[in-house]
Amino acid sequence: MDQQTKQELKHDQFIDTTTHGLEWVSSNRRSVLMSSAIVLAAILIVVGGFLVYKNRSEQASIAFGAAMQSYQTPLAQPGQAVPPGVKTFASVGERAKAANALFMAAADQYGMTPAGKLSRYFGGLTYLEEGENASAESTLKQVADGWNHDLAALANLSLAQLYRQTGRVPQAIEIYKQLTAKPTNTVPAGLAQLQLAELYESQGQPDAAKKIYAELKDKDAKGAVGTLAAQKLNPAAAGAPQVQ
Repeated sequence: MDQQTKQELKHDQFIDTTTHGLEWVSSNRRSVLMSSAIVLAAILIVVGGFLVYKNRSEQASIAFGAAMQSYQTPLAQPGQAVPPGVKTFASVGERAKAANALFMAAADQYGMTPAGKLSRYFGGLTYLEEGENASAESTLKQVADGWNHDLAALANLSLAQLYRQTGRVPQAIEIYKQLTAKPTNTVPAGLAQLQLAELYESQGQPDAAKKIYAELKDKDAKGAVGTLAAQKLNPAAAGAPQVQ
């Protein structure tokens, strides 16, 4: 078979394939259009959802920033002259209450965004500063049960502190042990163990505290946690209170 004949056969095959394809599209036009419409709709939904989420994330960041600005407002000392236009609060509780309203509003409105989740955590902290222990506990538990492990660990650490303050020591101990077993970027195991050792000290259990400090000193000899543990074991060198 010569070269010209081969080219003609290839050309005819191309024409036949194209013709059959066009005939199939023509006879199945409705199906093709429906499939194309479904794909296009799916693309539009994904793109639209991303844009909406992006916009809400930006709004959440703005709301969180406003709440944080209120939280960082300085306190006016009694008799202190405040320059005109400078906002201050008279007490920690008053400032916490004002910031809490903003944090919780951001959390309720933008709860699915990162800034919204962070706002709920700070809402729990400001409830603590207000002395609203029940609201603080329920809010921090919401954060602790979330998917963000780093934020959940911080919330659990604050819950442990709340339990210590309200006399629920066994619950605080359990949280510290859980944080030790499952460390995160925000709450390393050493930090949880230090908190647990300090709790044992406050409860008159120096031997339990010493055991933890000794383990941390050996495990992290040159690190910050190991240094703190060493100071607790040998306070004379650092002026730290000694574990009796």
